[in-house]
Amino acid sequence: MTASAAPHRLAVLISGSGTNLQAILNAISSGALHAQIAVVLSNKADAGGLARASQAGIPTEVLDHRQFDSREHFDQAMIDKLTPYQPDTVVLAGFMRILSPLFVRHYTGRLINIHPSLLPKYRGLHTHARALEAGDSHHGCSIHFVTEELDGGPLIAQARVEIESNDTPDSLSNRVQVREHQLYPLVLEWRAEQRLWLGEQGVMLDGKPLPEQGYQVP
Repeated sequence: MTASAAPHRLAVLISGSGTNLQAILNAISSGALHAQIAVVLSNKADAGGLARASQAGIPTEVLDHRQFDSREHFDQAMIDKLTPYQPDTVVLAGFMRILSPLFVRHYTGRLINIHPSLLPKYRGLHTHARALEAGDSHHGCSIHFVTEELDGGPLIAQARVEIESNDTPDSLSNRVQVREHQLYPLVLEWRAEQRLWLGEQGVMLDGKPLPEQGYQVP
């Protein structure tokens, strides 16, 4: 990105405390991420991440999904809220809603999610407990482009943690979260630098297709 270019605009969607949002804010503040958060949207008015956004001077929007009679109507309302902010990338950061095809298609190639497992393992919820129950040696997080398949979109990057013998779901979650907070700003910087996109050959980084499991962060 040249010095005169407009900053890459992010719309961040949250449902909870916003720890990944904070990691993105910190990366922007430190100069590691050359992007601008244009808006933070939540489906919960009491989401802690809204306070983080307000403290950083970022516009916020709240849409209560319970006020809509269908997933599609809620998702169209989100599109209507986000459109004036002109996001280049829509960032799902703990947004606990399954998105309709309407929303996913509208933001195809611009919609990114982080998931706390080494996809395709453990789509959905309770990933840390499931990894422990399975006796896995490693766990981690994945970032992917969002498609209509739940947690099934093309992988961009993964970061791994070693599972320790005395791990609990909480202790494992804490270590995975550390990696999440490193990985998301890195991937978003690739977007900001126009190095990362979704093409006909799959996920492209610097003009070359990434392997099926995405970029593996040491």
